Amino acid sequence: MNSVGVVTPQRATFDTPITLQSGATLPGFELVYETYGELNAERSNAVLVCHALSGSHHVAGTYAGQPKNVGWWDNLVGPGKPLDTNRFFVVGVNNLGGCYGSTGPMSRNPATGRPYGADFPVVTVEDWVVAQARLADHLGIVSWAAVVGGSVGGMQALEWTLQYPSRVRHALVIASTPKLTAQNIAFNEVARQAILSDPDFHGGHFYEHGAVPARGLRLARMLGHITYLSSNQMAEKFGRELRHGKLSYGYDTDFQVESYLRYQGDKFTGFFDANTYLITTKALDYFDPARDYGGDLKAALARATAGFFVASFTTDWRFLPERSRELVYALLHNGRDVTYAEIDCDAGHDSFLLDDAHYHADVAAYLDRIET
Repeated sequence: MNSVGVVTPQRATFDTPITLQSGATLPGFELVYETYGELNAERSNAVLVCHALSGSHHVAGTYAGQPKNVGWWDNLVGPGKPLDTNRFFVVGVNNLGGCYGSTGPMSRNPATGRPYGADFPVVTVEDWVVAQARLADHLGIVSWAAVVGGSVGGMQALEWTLQYPSRVRHALVIASTPKLTAQNIAFNEVARQAILSDPDFHGGHFYEHGAVPARGLRLARMLGHITYLSSNQMAEKFGRELRHGKLSYGYDTDFQVESYLRYQGDKFTGFFDANTYLITTKALDYFDPARDYGGDLKAALARATAGFFVASFTTDWRFLPERSRELVYALLHNGRDVTYAEIDCDAGHDSFLLDDAHYHADVAAYLDRIET
């Protein structure tokens, strides 16, 4: 199918301070975003796409002179694709605290003139949604036709329905969860400790030392990749295949899966920021809409008025289908209009990023119902 073609990032500057969930205040901030399709005269066809841990504003298309730099959800967003840019005006945004141009740890701290580094405050899913609402105001969008996201992006879609119920008509919550399990928090903590214990981290101020905590960030990414893939996909991709046909009886990469993990870890250190990784995993850990309702998710979701599409994947052991079903049951308890799809896919948590025919057909069918 067609791509949205060559796209250009845009930047929105907000001079009004933003107070975060932690109580910290930023004097102002910038968000980098991209748009695809055309906003209709009624401004009623806008869809916000929220990114996951290592995602960005670059959702679809390519950049001029960079044909291989394809948006991370290009298979889903574009003309004639499930999120059809012939119908919808799609907005992708790099979250506050990110490392792709939005204000974050790499940005200049106006109080010191140096990069924020570790002085950048922890941000939450709730904070991201507040910042996104400022962007919606900037674009003149009163109400989103839909907010869409996978993984932590799905948490943002859910939070939109709770924090701004009148500003979102539909939410697509994909491969996500209403809160992390203890096991998920444990994975995130091991990843953070890998970064925090790297001598090149320098307490988060590694920019000033001309250093990158590459060893810690590499280990964090390697751990993450193990949890994103299913056991079946690991076996299918790598099995116990040896790189050189025989064992080395040492600690180099004997197996293809070892080589894959090291490659992914090394590549990640070249474009992602360690402080942003810490911030994003903490935002994942903290998200729990039911916390202020005595753990009662049904009571927490009573505020939502949107229609919902919830999707899970059978081999996603990071965010189990039962977590999505928990969300569905709580929404149904509140009389919400909910469509649920549990998709049989071997790819584990990363299934939401893939061009799976069943998955894409379900998304397209739901989006086709939305009036613009």
